[in-house]
Amino acid sequence: MRAVPKVVWLLAAGSFANMVVAYTFVYLVLYLTGPRGLPVAQAGLIAGLGGAGLVAGNFTGGWFGDRHGHRRTLVAAAVVSGTGLVCLPLLPLAGLLLVLPVAQYAAGAVRASNSALVAVSVPEGARRQGYAVMRFASNAGFTLGPPIGALLAAHFSYGWLFVADGAGTLCFAAYAARILPAHGRSRRAAADQGGTATAGAATGEAQPARAPVRLLAELRARPAVLALLAAIVVTDTVYRQQYSTLPVYLTGHGFSTAFYGALLAVNGGVILCLEIPVTLALRRAAPLRIISGGLALVGLGYGALVLGASTATALALMVLLTAGEILYKTPATAYVADHSPPGMEGRFQSLYAGASVAGTVLAPPLGAALYAAAPAALWPTCAGLALAAALGLFAASTARRPAPLPADDPAPAAAAPR
Repeated sequence: MRAVPKVVWLLAAGSFANMVVAYTFVYLVLYLTGPRGLPVAQAGLIAGLGGAGLVAGNFTGGWFGDRHGHRRTLVAAAVVSGTGLVCLPLLPLAGLLLVLPVAQYAAGAVRASNSALVAVSVPEGARRQGYAVMRFASNAGFTLGPPIGALLAAHFSYGWLFVADGAGTLCFAAYAARILPAHGRSRRAAADQGGTATAGAATGEAQPARAPVRLLAELRARPAVLALLAAIVVTDTVYRQQYSTLPVYLTGHGFSTAFYGALLAVNGGVILCLEIPVTLALRRAAPLRIISGGLALVGLGYGALVLGASTATALALMVLLTAGEILYKTPATAYVADHSPPGMEGRFQSLYAGASVAGTVLAPPLGAALYAAAPAALWPTCAGLALAAALGLFAASTARRPAPLPADDPAPAAAAPR
């Protein structure tokens, strides 16, 4: 872990503190149907708008960072998100419909900026460790957060959850502005400068474009990255069934809410204990094959439910799902960072960040529709999709790579400048 620079450890500490008060999505529907008095369908629609904003922020936050600097984008987005969350309890319904998606969009941009800052701060070959540190901090904070939020809601009100979340996000903005130096030198060499690092990139300050380069052209030159992004979208839609259709399935087969909560605790505990050691042990292994193995384990986990609803199959699901998550999430983030063109780290991280949360929008409606139409088909379909994604990515990892674009060759004439 010595290769992980100090700035990443400091950023991880801030992310941990911020995640401890990140209650918004955990209790949003309860808040809307409780104190706000909205029907479940309307509350679900509002929550869905917030989720769409979060996904959009993940997909586009890195674009702002590449243009204006990842540090500036992180701080500005955190201020917008925190201010919106603090104001939510005071807003009428019309204001809620407007401000919640904006606040969640900014939260997604914060997540993308965090990933981009790791990409430009950690040298290639050590990024898996850097992302493992960030994931450990975020997971540890989120493990503590919901129970604290429940106590806050019980002793005060749900409105205070949003105030605490927003205040914590504003504090994170101030902390990030303080700990991230305004200027620095990237560890990643720019090809057109003969290996000379690009000033300011390590802390995300805006960099001048080397040449007008189109994102699609760079992605076409990296088919394995495209295959990875597609596999992640499919697998995340399957993975997040644990938060939508799985609790409905378990409840329908006589399991209590407490049992479901215990399953999620198994997931969080195993990740906190094993993710960093596993990342270190496998840091020299071929990344796409590790990721493919992780996606396959997600599929096998849902395949366990084909055997029926029991304590054993539910535990098998969660153990396999957790093992798959450990294997694929950190290496996938690092792989995209390692294959990002200089000056486009933010855009590539945004593509991955968006793909990795696509399931928050896709999983509930697709899973619920299939479960309502054909309950017995849900788990075989989930298993098949994740296994197909794993096989497709494995095939991409063994395919011959095309020659990369020349470093000094500009994009086609029609390309728009950055």
